[in-house]
Amino acid sequence: MNHQEEITFQTLAESEEVQIGYSDNDIVIIDSIQMFEKINEAHVAMNAVIICLKGKVQGKLNGHTIELHKNQIAIIPQNVTITDLMISPDFESKGLFLTTNILQSFLRDQMSVWNAVMYIHRLNVITLEDDGMRFYNYFYHMITMAIGKFHNNPFQSEVVHALLRAAILAFCGSIKRNLPTTTLSADAKTANLHFQRFLELLNNKGVKYRTVEAYANELCITPKYFSSVCKKCSGKTANEWIRERILEEIRYYLLQTDLSNKEICDQIDFPNASFFGKYVKEHFGMTPGEFRKINSCK
Repeated sequence: MNHQEEITFQTLAESEEVQIGYSDNDIVIIDSIQMFEKINEAHVAMNAVIICLKGKVQGKLNGHTIELHKNQIAIIPQNVTITDLMISPDFESKGLFLTTNILQSFLRDQMSVWNAVMYIHRLNVITLEDDGMRFYNYFYHMITMAIGKFHNNPFQSEVVHALLRAAILAFCGSIKRNLPTTTLSADAKTANLHFQRFLELLNNKGVKYRTVEAYANELCITPKYFSSVCKKCSGKTANEWIRERILEEIRYYLLQTDLSNKEICDQIDFPNASFFGKYVKEHFGMTPGEFRKINSCK
C-alpha cells in the first residue's frame, strides 16, 4: 500500500527540506518547499495558500485536477488529499499554512467568502496581474522585516498576525469580485447563515458520520428546512454534502493507512463495522477490502 505524506505543523517543522520564515501555534510561513518535489501524494491537514513564483505544478485535490503557474495562487482547504503531483524542475513557491481557528479570527464575517470559494465554487486557483503580485510581495517583505526587526519583541506575533490579516482580507476582497453577485432577501440571508454554519460544522470539527437530523439539531432548525437551505444555497442537498465529505475521508483511510475497518469506524463514528462495510459497498461498488486491494495495485 502506498502511504501519503501527512502535512501538518509538526511535519513542516521537522522537515529539513522546508525553509520556515515564521511559525507559531496557528501559522506557518514557508519560504521554500523542496519536499514537494519528492511527494506524489499528500494529505494536507491545514488550510493552505501556495503562491507560484516560477515554473508550474499539476495535481489533484480530492480527485479534481488543478494546475498552478507563475503569478497564480492555489487556495487549499484543510483535510484535502493531493495526488498525482507533477512539478517542473524550475518550480518555486512560497506557502502559508493556517489553522481554521486563526483563519476565522482573521476573516470573521468574511469567512463566508472563503467557504463559498472552497466548497461551493471550488475556485482553487486564482490568477493575479503583475500589480497584484507586487501588492502581496510588499506584504511578504513587510512580514519578513517584522520577523527580523521584532525577533525579541513581545508583540512579534501580534504584528505578524495583523499584517497577515490585512493581506488575507485584501485577497478575499479580490476573490469576492469574481464571485456571482446576487441581492439576497431577508429569508435568503438567514438561509445563507445556516448554510455557512453547516459548512463550518462539516469541515472544522473532524469528519464524522452524522445524519441530516444530527446536523439540523445542532443548527436548531428542522431537517426539512435544513435540506432546503443546502439546496438553495449550493444546488446540492444536505445528504450529498455529508456523503461527499464522508467518502473522501473513507477513501483516505482505506488507501493511505493500515487501519482496520473497526479502527476506521471509530475514527469516523460509524455505528459498527458491518454498517461501514455496507456503506462502502453501496457507494464504491465493492467491499472495503476489495477497494483497498484494487486501488493499492494502481
